[in-house]
Amino acid sequence: MTKTKIYFPFIIGAAIAAGIFIGGKLNFGDTSDKLFTSNSKKDKLNRLIDYIDYEYVEEVNTDSIVDVTVNGILNNLDPHSVYIPKEDMQKVTENMKGKFVGIGINFYTFKDTITVIKTIENGPSALVGIVGGDRIVSANGESLLGGGYNNDTLVDKLKGERYSKLLLKVFRKGEPRLLTFNVTRDEVAIKSVDAAYMLTDNLGYIKINRFAESTYKEFKKALVKLKEEGATDLALDLRGNPGGFLEIAVNIIDEFLEDDKLIVYTRNKKGKEDRSYATKKGDFEKGHVYVMIDENSASASEIVAGALQDNDKGTIVGRRSYGKGLVQREMTLGDGSAVRLTVSKYYTPTGRSIQRSYASGNTDYYDDFADRLNRGELLDEKKIEVSDSLKFTTPKGKVVYGGGGIIPDVFVPYDTQMQNETLTFLERRGYLNNFIFEELEKEREAYNDMSREEFFENFTVSDDVVSALEDFLKLKTRSNIVFVAYKDEVKYYLKATLGEQLYGFGAYYKILNKHDVMIDKVVELSQSSNN
Repeated sequence: MTKTKIYFPFIIGAAIAAGIFIGGKLNFGDTSDKLFTSNSKKDKLNRLIDYIDYEYVEEVNTDSIVDVTVNGILNNLDPHSVYIPKEDMQKVTENMKGKFVGIGINFYTFKDTITVIKTIENGPSALVGIVGGDRIVSANGESLLGGGYNNDTLVDKLKGERYSKLLLKVFRKGEPRLLTFNVTRDEVAIKSVDAAYMLTDNLGYIKINRFAESTYKEFKKALVKLKEEGATDLALDLRGNPGGFLEIAVNIIDEFLEDDKLIVYTRNKKGKEDRSYATKKGDFEKGHVYVMIDENSASASEIVAGALQDNDKGTIVGRRSYGKGLVQREMTLGDGSAVRLTVSKYYTPTGRSIQRSYASGNTDYYDDFADRLNRGELLDEKKIEVSDSLKFTTPKGKVVYGGGGIIPDVFVPYDTQMQNETLTFLERRGYLNNFIFEELEKEREAYNDMSREEFFENFTVSDDVVSALEDFLKLKTRSNIVFVAYKDEVKYYLKATLGEQLYGFGAYYKILNKHDVMIDKVVELSQSSNN
């Protein structure tokens, strides 16, 4: 992101990076000759690059010129057609596949040493006994001490081919000598379901952060577990979810809709339509679903909300969603890079396109959060702008609108306390995570006998810890951040971060959700409908 003016609550980069995709990489098949035949436009670009390469007075990196040219072309199309440089392709691909090959740790360079914050559940490091707080001294005989490596270099040293071995020497507090671990690199899951638990006796909760290849399996597993625990209602939390694969969203929607209901359809520039319908496999067709959305819920998240809203299924709760109704396909460029090119638009079952206008350019498009904030839309649903020309009606007569996101059935205003910009910034930049790790290192053994349930119910963060955070931030950010108006809120975030480091999956959201006004509204709606 190159803008100097950043609104941290609006995840612009994520929305561009994730989007919504159809299929995998594009295979042109027998049509490739027709698509790539020589013409004057392409010859002009090729000749210009050749002239610069061979004739320009100084040496020039023509690869970088090509990258700039590709970005310039895509910037003139739409905000979601993007270029992925080859150096970014592996990370982007891993994120959307939902897995990578490595040793499965989250680490922090603490006092010039790689220190494990936590191991990933069922990952290679967890399986051999590495734990949070361990310091990795060397890998395959090479010292990793001294702070001479940046994080990317360290990641490269720890990752490798699947099933390859990595011999780690580890210092563990309280042990008289270094420990040795022989770790076998393997596939490690990048979870897209952040939490799944019961909010009440009959209301289950699932938080999805993106729609990756692995998401449906994670979701299905969580849904089955919650049903076994008594869930007849479900809160599906898609806040902050920037999108992902179209077919994954369709599979999840299929769990809620009755047979043969239209889920979504796409249309390309030639007018060809592809329609997706519900099948017989839905496991939650008789349950009530509450879909939670906000201004960062984009693309595939909006397909889920739109499909259920247009079929009069469940209740959409929150604030107007992002407004992305374009579908991309990833196309390789032959050198390890790729483009994600918009190839069609999608429409909800009533025929709505929820794509926001980008006619005024990308800058205005990405400033939408600021516009909503200034209009007061995030606090007052009456400030949401709609167009009567984009009015649609569901089968049961509910009026819905196209043209700029999904408008919820039940509005919940932006929580200016829990979602204030300073806390959001500190959490996303990792400052809270790193601070909690350093605090935990001082007395990690104090939590050994504390159960998960006891921590959730009884543990509180003291004022002294908040003061320590202020000192930590003064050192790390060189700014004087003082928590006066938000002291309670920062305590909630610190407890959630500590819970995640101690207890892993789901702890963070289970703690924060106790102070979440939108969760409170969903619980209220569920209880009202069951009384």
